[in-house]
Amino acid sequence: MKLSEIIQDLEVKTLLGQADTEISDISIDSRRVAPGHLFVAIRGTQTDGHQYIAKAVEQGAAAVLCEQLPQEGASDGVAYVVVSNSEEAVGPVATAFHHHPSRRLKLVGVTGTNGKTTIATLLYNMFRKAGFRCGLLSTVCNYIEDEAIPASHTTPDPIELNRLLDRMVQAGCQYCFMECSSHAIAQHRIGGLRFEGGIFTNLTRDHLDYHKTLENYRDAKKLFFDMLPKGAFAITNADDKNGMYMVQNTRATVKTYSTRTLADYRARIIECHFEGMYLEIDGREVGVQFIGRFNVSNLLAVYGAALSLGMKADDALLIMSTLHSVAGRLEPIRSKDGITAIVDYAHTPDALDNVLRAIHEVLDSNPAPAAQGPAAKVITVCGAGGNRDKGKRPLMAQEAAKQSDRVVITSDNPRFERPQDIIDDMLAGLDQKQMKKVLAIADRREAIKTAVMLAQKGDVILIAGKGHEDYQEIEGVKHHFDDREVVRQIFQEN
Repeated sequence: MKLSEIIQDLEVKTLLGQADTEISDISIDSRRVAPGHLFVAIRGTQTDGHQYIAKAVEQGAAAVLCEQLPQEGASDGVAYVVVSNSEEAVGPVATAFHHHPSRRLKLVGVTGTNGKTTIATLLYNMFRKAGFRCGLLSTVCNYIEDEAIPASHTTPDPIELNRLLDRMVQAGCQYCFMECSSHAIAQHRIGGLRFEGGIFTNLTRDHLDYHKTLENYRDAKKLFFDMLPKGAFAITNADDKNGMYMVQNTRATVKTYSTRTLADYRARIIECHFEGMYLEIDGREVGVQFIGRFNVSNLLAVYGAALSLGMKADDALLIMSTLHSVAGRLEPIRSKDGITAIVDYAHTPDALDNVLRAIHEVLDSNPAPAAQGPAAKVITVCGAGGNRDKGKRPLMAQEAAKQSDRVVITSDNPRFERPQDIIDDMLAGLDQKQMKKVLAIADRREAIKTAVMLAQKGDVILIAGKGHEDYQEIEGVKHHFDDREVVRQIFQEN
């Protein structure tokens, strides 16, 4: 493709060299540049790509897109495109290079603190069951129909993202459902894409190590809805205090969902068990294989999006009744002794609160007869990630202690921090009364084993923080560790 076609949507300040230069690929990493590539120099948080322009040219770059020409001057035979912000430019450039794949399928984005993976994955599964070819871009894994492509980030960089979308189009996909993280929105990774619609889940404290303030984090999410085109749909959570703020400037058609107030899509819980719930959604009863009020909200978002995309209400509810929870999200594992372990990805105070509330809702709805002994206990195993927002650590411990009979504070992904330092930060949020129910065990397997030893028939163990992850990241190395595997092994040993 010619350079002129790739940059046609950009506001170019300076163009040196030939606009008809042939470009074979695009790269933002100088180490991956090959002959014929367009190298985009981005000023990142860790390094400045402008420092590597010479290396990219040395490796055969046919053109360079940058904010500032190199001090040593332009190289012969290389085209230079100067723009005001190369980070903003890379999205439109990548999507133009791949012939605008988001215009050739229906792309739906999901943003918010919690629920993104569940909603995007359920929509992907729902529309595939309805007979459509679909793609999925999520934290757990990316999919092009049945082909699984490992995910390293919630939202890939713009070049990889458009490459995946183009592959989906080539595979005949009619829909793609994707998570849109606050990082991806703020870093313009979704720039240049056309969305058919967007969904807002909720907003609670997270990623403040990057955004610094809750307002910055909130406004990064809002920017997604500000960018939606006229004719798109925006579905927002009326139960969240930021729900209407998100869509106040959008050009999209706004729809709301709620479990508590008037909204376009409403639901109430009729009955709940660890195996699932009976719900009433818009006057119709449906059985689902999920638990927790927050999952009712997730299902309402899925239902609303399905209707906005043209699916009939009865068809949406019928398919919804067959869907299963996403791996590592409120995933129950039962022992032969009648103990239930719940593995969940909850890694924010709000997510932990939601999961514990869901567990108590089931226990309160199904109390054990007095003759069978004392009421079921809830034992929570949780930690916090290293090199991330330290302010949420004591809040995580507080939420666990507030709704659990016993708590085991342990290691999550310590990364480059000492696990004990993270644990100490969590314990600092507890008062003396709460400390009496808390144990601190840095070894995560030992922590899970201790929780199992503390449990009796009918009790519930929540293992929170890692969910679907099958590793622990320690000092830059990912060691195999899967909470689900570990708890099953321990159940078999006891």
